[in-house]
Amino acid sequence: MENHSQFRGSAVSTTANTPMRPGTPESRSNPFSDDISPAPRANPFSSPFPSRPASSFGSSSAVRGLPSRYFHSRRVRKGEVEQPWREKKDPKEKWVTIIPLIGLALGFGIAGFLIYDGLSSVVHHKYCPVLDEDFSGGLNSAIWTKEAEVGGYGNGQFEQTTLTDENVFVQNGKLIIKPTLQDATLIDQNSVINLTSDGTCSSDILTNCVSVTNLTTHEIVNPVKSGRINTKAGATIKYGRVEVTAKLPSGDWLWPAIWMLPVNDTYGPWPLSGEIDIAESRGNNHTYPQGGNNIVSSALHWGPDPANDAWWRTNVKRSALHTTYVKTSHTFGLEWSQKYLFTYINNNLLQVLYTNFNQPLWERGGFPLSDSNGTRLQDAWSVTGRDQTPFDQEFYLILNVAVGGTNGWFEDSSQKPWTDTSLTARYDFWNAQKQWYPTWAEGGQMEVSSVKMWKQCDGNEDL
Repeated sequence: MENHSQFRGSAVSTTANTPMRPGTPESRSNPFSDDISPAPRANPFSSPFPSRPASSFGSSSAVRGLPSRYFHSRRVRKGEVEQPWREKKDPKEKWVTIIPLIGLALGFGIAGFLIYDGLSSVVHHKYCPVLDEDFSGGLNSAIWTKEAEVGGYGNGQFEQTTLTDENVFVQNGKLIIKPTLQDATLIDQNSVINLTSDGTCSSDILTNCVSVTNLTTHEIVNPVKSGRINTKAGATIKYGRVEVTAKLPSGDWLWPAIWMLPVNDTYGPWPLSGEIDIAESRGNNHTYPQGGNNIVSSALHWGPDPANDAWWRTNVKRSALHTTYVKTSHTFGLEWSQKYLFTYINNNLLQVLYTNFNQPLWERGGFPLSDSNGTRLQDAWSVTGRDQTPFDQEFYLILNVAVGGTNGWFEDSSQKPWTDTSLTARYDFWNAQKQWYPTWAEGGQMEVSSVKMWKQCDGNEDL
């Protein structure tokens, strides 16, 4: 018993008097420095190797317990690696290089030819000013002519165009073309409008100069008045440019137009001598099925007779981008030469209609040999030898705001208060004025800020 206790005491004394360094195996196995507490379990998630900086491993990169890794690099000397595919060449292999090179050469050649051909076909014209009108001095009667008619201009339009300042006038430096209601007394009782009596009619056709109201048959005079002016007396061009800066009108069944007609019917009555529509629109809002004041269209009218008008071959529409053509002013332009004709909005990069004169228009039209009555249609254009005929004559500019019509510009629908085939279309329209007239209250007029015209003056005008 005595010896055992001495041994125990000696052991305790030794343990108690010998400090253990932190991190030694003894301290890790018995952190409490006694023989009573059990040794803690090893952490299963700890790394089996202590963390050391890379520099402590030395140049040998040997880590105890890890395989050594070495990187060797050397140059491969010529002849050390065998290249059997070079021993014998297939003579066909050279075409793998030759054929692509030939293709590239042909591609560059064709591209160069197309560029040359395109540049050589462009006619670089010199333009001379014909008209620069900002209306600061009012409406110049030496340039502008007001038209007075009641016949509907071949489209069954409802307006009477007048010579008065009620419908065409200059205000705040802008030309205004404004439609207004007809005098109700001319509609509520039998009456006559006779423009021949005072010699103001612009037409020599009687039906364009006389309009009547007959209460028995519900035939009435034109239910509205409006304006139409032209530059026939003061500014015409044969090839050149036109730019009209204007804000188009808003209002149901309004029909604004910026267009051109030939000074002379050189090749015959419309559309044999042509028509150029720079911009046409509708005053109805954007919900109108055919497109309202958010749409502008350009067209050329050409053909042997009205029934064979090929306008549909040269007709393009352009939508306004996130706006309408009645919110602000836009510039509606035309560039016209012997080889092409195009219309544009604001600048010539935003083209609407583009037509190349690269084949005779009679050939392009594909017209029948005869009309519906069996009368043979005569080709009046090809005799000139010019592909652009009939668009090779002097044309003048027209600005107007039409109203309604029975030619299909406004298609029959449930929204429309008249039908094109109705014998009382004007009467039906007049009786529905509570529907459409309030829509004219704001913006129901065309406002023109400027009109500019240039003509070719480089000696090529006769081509």
